[in-house]
Amino acid sequence: MADALQQMYQQVILDHARERHGAGEIDPFDGESFQVNPTCGDQVTLRVRLDHSAGRPRVAQVGWVGQGCSISQASLSVLNDLVTDRDIADVDHLNETFRELMHGRGKELEPDRSDELEDATAFVGVARFPARIKCALLGWMALRDALAHALTAEPSGPAPADPKEIA
Repeated sequence: MADALQQMYQQVILDHARERHGAGEIDPFDGESFQVNPTCGDQVTLRVRLDHSAGRPRVAQVGWVGQGCSISQASLSVLNDLVTDRDIADVDHLNETFRELMHGRGKELEPDRSDELEDATAFVGVARFPARIKCALLGWMALRDALAHALTAEPSGPAPADPKEIA
């Protein structure tokens, strides 16, 4: 990888680690997942809220709290930007594409697939370091788990009426 491109990718990761898009808890939420990387101690609790108004569920909002290295924190920030306001099929596709990038040992994806990942392509260099791949994938694992919970739970709606108010 060219030095200039590698430096640009490192800067993207550092910028996202500092700014942390989507950081913070959301409430209400439809699904939640807590994930830990046992090799380094990185951890995240990720919540997702879905929007069912368009027929197919979409990710309305992602919120997360966690601690860890700049790679895990930046990956969560990039994930937030990529999946917010996307339907679940698109999110699953992005998740698989990112996993493919991480398991490619630093090999670039084809340009059209790389374009889909936007800032997430910056993690291509991380894939050359097996110990860091789990850091980059932590948030994506949490997202997949939170979506599974959200899609199998009862749809959230208005709170039930307080029986005391009915009487």
